[in-house]
Amino acid sequence: MATINLGSIKFKWKGTYNGATAYTVDDVVEYNGSSYICILASTGNLPTNATYFEQMSAKGTDGADADLLSISGTVQGDIYYNNGGAIARLGAGTSGQALITNGTGANPSWGTVAGGKVLQVVSSGLINVAVDTSSQSYVAVTSHSLAITPSATSSKVFMMFSFNARSYATTDSYYTLYRGSTNLGSADGFTVTHDDSGSEDTEVQCTLQFLDSPNTTSATTYALYYKGAGGGGARINQRGSDSVITLMEIGA
Repeated sequence: MATINLGSIKFKWKGTYNGATAYTVDDVVEYNGSSYICILASTGNLPTNATYFEQMSAKGTDGADADLLSISGTVQGDIYYNNGGAIARLGAGTSGQALITNGTGANPSWGTVAGGKVLQVVSSGLINVAVDTSSQSYVAVTSHSLAITPSATSSKVFMMFSFNARSYATTDSYYTLYRGSTNLGSADGFTVTHDDSGSEDTEVQCTLQFLDSPNTTSATTYALYYKGAGGGGARINQRGSDSVITLMEIGA
């Protein structure tokens, strides 16, 4: 009876192909990233020669960082993506950036979130201060101011001043917003005209809103101003009402 050596019935790994090596049947070699098995003994015949070798596996497509099986980087925050022909690496962005898709057929990237994002909010809470003026020119309303420090010169500041207004001496009264010493309105400001029409008991709830571009990263103060007209004056919170001031930094 014939004797069979079971230990010889197996592939024999020979490593990278060498043209000077004599290969025998079942020898397996690596050539240009693919693997081949020898089917006919020979020396000096490339594995791509189908007379002597059969291909066992094919190499994947290389990209900037090879295919998924070859990813060896362990840098925290890196992202790997399909660049259309291979797997590529996108290094971590900087703090605060977001991953942005650039549409079909384009690679993703890191970028700054587009404008319109609220970056910070400051508020005065409730201001229960009753004040009045007989001035016919704008003067600051006591306690009705608030500061904000923008994080970028491109940021805008959205302001909301809510208060209760009242005239006296049967005349109109006017109210506006200032940034520092600059009136953000026209000559009569964001005119909120209250015609008392002979009754000084009427108090009107008013809200002034404005989107400003201070172009600074320094602390910036916004304030409510008021004035009378025609010999009369202006009053705020005379009936014990409250005012609220809110400032919001909006990213550009």
